[in-house]
Amino acid sequence: MSVDTSTLLELTADEVVTHSYVRDVTLPSGATLALVTLDNDRDHRRPSTLGPATLIEFSAALDTLRARAAAGEIQAIAVTGKPYFLAAGADLSKVSEIPSRDAGRQMARLGHEALGKLHDAGVPTFVFINGLALGGGMEIALHADYRTVDATAPALAFPEVFLGIIPGWGGTYLLPNLIGIENALNVIVSNPLKNNRTLKAPQALELGIADAMFGSVAFLEDSLKWADGILTGAITVKRPNVPGKIERAVKWDAAIGIARKQLQSRIGTVAKSPYRALELLALARKASREEAFEAEDEALADLISGDQFRASIYAFDLVQKRAKHPAGAPSPDLARKITKVGIVGAGLMASQFALLFVRKLRVPVVITDIDQSRVEGGVAGIHASIDEMQTKGRISPDESNRLKALISGTTDLADFADADWVIEAVFEELSVKQEVFANVEKIVAETCILATNTSSLSVSAIGSGLVHPARLVGFHFFNPVAVMPLVEVVNTPATDDETLATAMVVAKTLGKSAVITADAPGFVVNRVLAKLLGEAMHAVETGTPFEVVDSATAPFGLPMTPFELLELVGLTVGAHVLDTHHAAFPDRFFESPALHELADHGKIFTRDAKGKRTGFDPAAVAIVTKAAAAAGRPQEPQTAEQLLRRVEDGLADEIGRMLDDGVVAAAEDIDLCLILGAGWPFQMGGVTPYLDRVGAAERVRGRTFHEPAIRGVA
Repeated sequence: MSVDTSTLLELTADEVVTHSYVRDVTLPSGATLALVTLDNDRDHRRPSTLGPATLIEFSAALDTLRARAAAGEIQAIAVTGKPYFLAAGADLSKVSEIPSRDAGRQMARLGHEALGKLHDAGVPTFVFINGLALGGGMEIALHADYRTVDATAPALAFPEVFLGIIPGWGGTYLLPNLIGIENALNVIVSNPLKNNRTLKAPQALELGIADAMFGSVAFLEDSLKWADGILTGAITVKRPNVPGKIERAVKWDAAIGIARKQLQSRIGTVAKSPYRALELLALARKASREEAFEAEDEALADLISGDQFRASIYAFDLVQKRAKHPAGAPSPDLARKITKVGIVGAGLMASQFALLFVRKLRVPVVITDIDQSRVEGGVAGIHASIDEMQTKGRISPDESNRLKALISGTTDLADFADADWVIEAVFEELSVKQEVFANVEKIVAETCILATNTSSLSVSAIGSGLVHPARLVGFHFFNPVAVMPLVEVVNTPATDDETLATAMVVAKTLGKSAVITADAPGFVVNRVLAKLLGEAMHAVETGTPFEVVDSATAPFGLPMTPFELLELVGLTVGAHVLDTHHAAFPDRFFESPALHELADHGKIFTRDAKGKRTGFDPAAVAIVTKAAAAAGRPQEPQTAEQLLRRVEDGLADEIGRMLDDGVVAAAEDIDLCLILGAGWPFQMGGVTPYLDRVGAAERVRGRTFHEPAIRGVA
């Protein structure tokens, strides 16, 4: 083997090897096809992955088959996977252990060499995508001459950019030259940054990634017959999106330029992997196969050995492992069965709750409000959302009818009498929520769980007047409810284990990741964001220009600036959250009357007809300046660097206090909440590793939150 694998072999001791099992298949025409089946010999739930030992074995198997092809013993080579999986890509546990840039380059070259043997093999090569195909699994398929896909394959994707690396075994060259640059940009860059969006089999067929699609019952048999048709010439393949001369000459570079501007607008410039992917996709227009693969080798070596990949793996482990085993969760066996849900409120948030509960729990859901017209409007809005899902093909007409039949509205709380779960979605005012639950408790059974969606109020205070406060739990969603994966489950001193267990099971059934928090102001996400937003308002009220404040936190890599976040959550909501935290911790959270005046004004930015920000609204700036003068704020402008350090130190201090006070079990839970609830980038690995890397934790606390390996320090 031409690739030096000496360092990589040291990583293979505990690798779960995906073996290459070869058998000959006689096709209907009499031709012999050598079929390689990738199988890690584990149960069906563990995907096959591609570590160094796996790639070495696969490479050797293909060497043998290429020699047999040259000798005329076989007329085709095909690769498929064990049931449900082709391959889930590189073994990340092995990749994350790669000790140096040189070893990272070895891993990239090994992948190129092994998978590349499906190219120019002397006979036609096929990959039968029989299930999940991610990253390197997709690249196995792309190196072959032809591809079929199982119609039920659940996901085909390149998630690498999401994890701080790039498709480094041929993907950035092979895919755009197969399906065109715009489609490739979507698959390699856009989709990973949209919560790792994946392709279904029909989409892969439409794009031209797959040449044919067959049902799962006879997928392998049909794929073999189809391959025989290719060999005999009875079947010819037409690929719909292979780039032509005009695309290469005109559209290619323009598409890259547009994608770059969109990235800069959406995620800033801190994350490295999306921009390295753009460079490689641009190179694919005119580079040779060898030049493109060498560029991938260098890019992957840089990224694997960098801080952002290590931080991404930490974040990935949080989402894939810790989120599935929440700290402090009671046994799910204690959970009560939910057969009917009541929702207090009929507005937008309540309607989002209703749609989620009815889709996931498949039980009757009743919404209520004080006004019949509001109730009817809420039910109509939910029905419209169900109709939209049907129109988009996400649910069938029968499913649509079933969901609509489970939704009802009422103005009479008595209709909640047989509900097992009641959640409120009313105004964020303590007395209002207390009154709601006092009225509900008179109606429902003692075993009914009461859940509040408060974002910052004390759950204990909300339940202070209840006869049975043990069945009250905080259940804080993030907006938009259908999209955001986090629920903060607030465990008060009075909440019993049955209630907490039920809340955790409900969250899981809803498809959400739940983190248990203590009943502390702002819980986790809003407390951290309140610190960030409070520092932004403090800065502008003490003379720092809006532009400086808005750019100072760019190194965090957050999807939006502090003021963009304020406009998104709503200035009134932001003012309320900041007020709540100032009341709880007046020495650490800034009081901002100016924010209330901004809320009355309604905006911070000027925007064009498409809603894109064009600058800071002069009236908003004037409001803050006037309010600051009226409050007698001393004018002490800060530079971006000074403000960034102040924010970093403030976050390190506040998060340290949250951990000392037991708001969550560990720093990992803080990071998980911010990744899932606030869009903290994977490449940053969560807020606590970031604060370790920049020295804020040491400056403020005299110690780090994590060991160096977790912080992502190279």
